[in-house]
Amino acid sequence: MRQFNPQFDRSLVWFRRDLRTFDHAALHEALRCSRRVFCVFIFDSEILDPLRDEAPGAVADRRVAFIHACVMELDAELRALGGALMVRHARASDEIAKLAEELDAGAVFANHDYEPAAIERDRVVAAALAASGRKLLSFKDQVIFEKDEVLSLSGRPFSVFTPYKNAWLKTLASTDAPPDANPHLAAYLSEPGYARLARPDGPLACGIPGLAELGFAATDLAQLGIPTGMSGGQRLIDDFMHRVAQYGVARDYPAIKGPSYLSVHLRFGAVSVRSLVRRVLEAMQSGEGGDGARVWLSELIWRDFYFMILHHHPRVAAGQAFKAVYDEIEWEEGPEAEQAFQAWCDGRTGYPLVDAAMTQLNQTGYMHNRLRMVTACFLIKDLGIDWRRGERYFARQLNDFDFSANNGGWQWAASSGCDAQPYFRIFNPVTQSERFDPEGKFIRRYLPQLKKLGNRDIHAPWLLSQDDLRTAGVELGADYPHPIVQHDEARQRTLARYSVVKKAE
Repeated sequence: MRQFNPQFDRSLVWFRRDLRTFDHAALHEALRCSRRVFCVFIFDSEILDPLRDEAPGAVADRRVAFIHACVMELDAELRALGGALMVRHARASDEIAKLAEELDAGAVFANHDYEPAAIERDRVVAAALAASGRKLLSFKDQVIFEKDEVLSLSGRPFSVFTPYKNAWLKTLASTDAPPDANPHLAAYLSEPGYARLARPDGPLACGIPGLAELGFAATDLAQLGIPTGMSGGQRLIDDFMHRVAQYGVARDYPAIKGPSYLSVHLRFGAVSVRSLVRRVLEAMQSGEGGDGARVWLSELIWRDFYFMILHHHPRVAAGQAFKAVYDEIEWEEGPEAEQAFQAWCDGRTGYPLVDAAMTQLNQTGYMHNRLRMVTACFLIKDLGIDWRRGERYFARQLNDFDFSANNGGWQWAASSGCDAQPYFRIFNPVTQSERFDPEGKFIRRYLPQLKKLGNRDIHAPWLLSQDDLRTAGVELGADYPHPIVQHDEARQRTLARYSVVKKAE
């Protein structure tokens, strides 16, 4: 018979970016070590208040709405398992220690967070808990390997992806696929004499605040077809595994259904990265996953890679380039640069693929990964604008915003990051458009004013004659802007701008 020697009579599981009941490291450990386990989620006012400050009145933020929907489903699932989710709107750094005291919980269980602000928050919480004789216990959950678990043969962290990936795969092979933290939770909880999920009573048993109570408005998640919660994540996984074999090619074409669309679910933990790795390994072993499964596994490894970089180089969270010499670059400033930046934000650069991608971002909060590279490179190397400004704009707009991946992607485009593209490799936005949206389907979806242009002409409408434009119902400068920059000229300016890097190298 399985032994049960609880260390704590009562514990509290603090859900954060892990909004699920299955394969949840902190929940598993709490149940293993405690007689009764309470659960809580905090709508942290330190995070939400700045979002509300951006505009008067209730703000429609899809991320908050997504989290809220996930929390509702999480509570329902916990109730089905005998527990419930306490939900608070407060400063997490204050509320967790207060709630642990009210519950007389001996420990708070949570999963690791790797961003500097979250690390500082957890330090404050741990100190407050320790002052009353309680503990904050944290576990690895949102990555496969973290911190120092994958190092070079010399014991140093990697700064280039391919050697990291090879070492990651060797480490995985030596440990087998990571097991579920709690694969049979319902059965576990049904055994007599073991841990129980607990429901709060009295003043602690308050309901889940609505979006309006949090100061946020309803959003268009349903209209955009973004499924929420654990159930939504599972539907996306099942759908993707039927087409994962084509992922290696399909992922580059924004007009077709190529990606998994799981990034926002991974960001907030509605799916488990362990379960995704297991599924893709199974597809690879069976042969059904084709080359696409291997490519997708590499994308999951990139995610671990960027978390590792953030851990070992926290300076990137302070706005510093990974390669220090790139901080010497002088970026465009002044009124013209401001106008160019705003045109980029608004999707009015005159380059259809760039503008369609930015329109997709502004309208939906999503941008295809290929287009993230194209738009970032355009801002940095065609417009000469500091990559940090683009990084901040994506941080505000992306549903799946995750600091480590966003920063890593922008520094890759700026050539200032680890394993970044060389500074002299500059995407041509027209060539990218012709290659990855050859029929202009994606462009037409988000720029309907160009829909009558031919498949070959839609990528660079300024090259057409006035008669051809008139036939297609397009007037440059009225229906669609002239290009705000000439790519060939911009390329030369970029090479000159980056000369400080060349001299240092």
